[in-house]
Amino acid sequence: MFPELFEIPIIHLTVKSYGLMMVLAFLTAVYLIRRLSRNITPDPQMITNAALYALIAGIFGSRLFYVVHHFDQFRGRLFSVFAVWQGGLELLGGVLLAIAVIALYCRRHKLPVRRYLDILAVGLMAALAVGRIGCFLNGCCFGKPTNLPWAVRFPYGSFVYRSQIYPNLERNRPEPQLVLPDDFFGYYNENGVWSQGLKPKKYLSQWQKQMVENGKYRCLPVHPTQLYSSANGAVLCFLLYLFWRRSKVGNGLFAAPGCTFSLMFILYGFTRFFIEFVRDDNPYEFDGITISQNVCIVMILLGVVLMVIFQKMKPKIITNNQ
Repeated sequence: MFPELFEIPIIHLTVKSYGLMMVLAFLTAVYLIRRLSRNITPDPQMITNAALYALIAGIFGSRLFYVVHHFDQFRGRLFSVFAVWQGGLELLGGVLLAIAVIALYCRRHKLPVRRYLDILAVGLMAALAVGRIGCFLNGCCFGKPTNLPWAVRFPYGSFVYRSQIYPNLERNRPEPQLVLPDDFFGYYNENGVWSQGLKPKKYLSQWQKQMVENGKYRCLPVHPTQLYSSANGAVLCFLLYLFWRRSKVGNGLFAAPGCTFSLMFILYGFTRFFIEFVRDDNPYEFDGITISQNVCIVMILLGVVLMVIFQKMKPKIITNNQ
């Protein structure tokens, strides 16, 4: 886990791994979408403009989804809702809002909406493949404990570690997964103020450091769900690209414009639904599954409906102005 990659000298600016990978994911998607849309629009700058709008919408949607999902964290300090730099983004919310903004942008500029959404589907999955590496480096979106040979351990004090040492009633877990002695909790910070929380590693004794690094108090091995999601994005990107190439000729079942986009909803909703079963960060909702799984069910149903509707619609004839 490397939440901070390096520090830029002189200005002392720390480069966060999550933010860097999000930027790379955005650039990957823009590059791929521009390449695939060369035969649709004579002005590639429109793609860049749409991407910038989508980026803003994506950040806003990701933050909004997180705030709604974890609203108890913001009670009494609503201004912290806007502190995006402190972390707290959920990718699914950003993707959904970005899609809506791009669709509106295309309609406003009289671009073939369904054809652009098809290309967007390929680009989004490529961005997902890159962006989830940032989640892995940051330590968020983590998985459940497992003894599988490819399981990973995160360091002391990470999101995973803190999740394992406390009960989590929202995950139906009344007892901690990893029980620490009392002397791991409570310390005086640099300002001399007492804190009841987990001691920062620098306050641990040498014996305690050995125990959390190589002893019985180290983090339990967990599913690398971030890498599962990254691989899922890469596979879906490839499959959707093949489907899109087939649909370009406009012949055959479900080859109409918009069907690739619809298929993305179905495939991503299906795969993400099952990945959630081995994740260990999202709370369960009233129906016993996570909010992301509920959204995935809606995505699958919406994808099927859109697939049928788009298949029945006649494709627009693309002119030089489109």
